[in-house]
Amino acid sequence: MTPAPLVLASQNPKKSSELDALLRPLGWQVQALSRFTADSPVEDAPTFVENALIKARHAARISGLPAIADDSGLEVAALGGAPGVRSARYAGEPSDDAANNRRLLAALSGVPAAERGARFVCALVLLRHADDPVPVIAVGTWPGQILDAPHGDGGFGYDPLFFVPELQRSAAELGADEKARLSHRGRALRSLMQQLAADAR
Repeated sequence: MTPAPLVLASQNPKKSSELDALLRPLGWQVQALSRFTADSPVEDAPTFVENALIKARHAARISGLPAIADDSGLEVAALGGAPGVRSARYAGEPSDDAANNRRLLAALSGVPAAERGARFVCALVLLRHADDPVPVIAVGTWPGQILDAPHGDGGFGYDPLFFVPELQRSAAELGADEKARLSHRGRALRSLMQQLAADAR
């Protein structure tokens, strides 16, 4: 079967690499958005799903191909769900992982371990064309806790601070296969693929 072309609507190279690794084995011929444009749309919606739709429509319209986009972030219970949809820009523009992590640690200073519950959220949207009236939408979550200092040098974003209780390691200390199995992004993608399979029946 010929792989289906699909534009990955992300200008984040680490996120693109992670999604590409998840998508290619499923038969997609992944095209980077950077092949078509260096521009990114304004992500000003209040929810992960709406921001993912903004990115997917932008990519599909510019490329003329089906597009997939994710919007993801970290929600910390003690901070009322922050940084949430502002996760990538938590410490301001331009986005900077190290600065975001420093701000998060400062915000949680003095908060005991038992109250540092958090979860990663990923909203994944697939559009067959830019004006697709029935986008395929999937949401995945990954519960954990926020550490009081970074651990590990893998992953990206808040991974060094995100503790995975069942493995007793941070997300930055996981191998790619472990992360794909457990992560919010991996869970959202599996849900999306199940929906696509059901639609094809």
